[in-house]
Amino acid sequence: MKPLVIGVAGGSGSGKSTVARNVAAALGDASVAFIDMDAYYLDHGHLPLEERKKVNWDHPNAFDWEHLVAQITQLSMGQAIDKPTYDFVQHARSADVVRTPPADVVVVDGILLFVDARLRDLCDVKVFVDADADVRLIRRIRRDMAKRGRPLPEILDQYLSTVQPMHLEFVEPSKRYADVIVPRGGKNSVAIEMIVAKIARRLQAGLPTP
Repeated sequence: MKPLVIGVAGGSGSGKSTVARNVAAALGDASVAFIDMDAYYLDHGHLPLEERKKVNWDHPNAFDWEHLVAQITQLSMGQAIDKPTYDFVQHARSADVVRTPPADVVVVDGILLFVDARLRDLCDVKVFVDADADVRLIRRIRRDMAKRGRPLPEILDQYLSTVQPMHLEFVEPSKRYADVIVPRGGKNSVAIEMIVAKIARRLQAGLPTP
């Protein structure tokens, strides 16, 4: 049976990764490959650190689309991949890779996942996670300070200069491609249960999701 590919998009801090993890965790015995789009940023390791910090990481041009499309295609064909990893403290791609075996379900999450038509076509189910702007900003501040060691002024400057404008220009418009829109992010247990039930039925039937 061809693996089911589930795309989960949404703004930074919307809770899309939480939704993706909750969906994966609720699929029971089905094997799941979890792919984060953030791992596919283009490598700017050749630039000085201060220059790397100025890159617009929320623009589609920041991603290595060819590599991402190629690896999701491989997984959709039941092939293993070596997923790249990204160092968010150094703003550069790590030398490490993560061996990801084929799975029954492939869950891919990323802010700009539905911007590229090739990726949309690879997704059997497209989920957009929605959340209010103030909630997304608070979550981003907490995450970047706790996990990425960034000072508050730097986080706010990045949010105002690139995150918010790119959300309005690219992320929000991509919502129209979603099959399911989940309000309130990872807290929406009813929506997650409905998505999981739909996927489980397709897995049991051995049929592709339309």
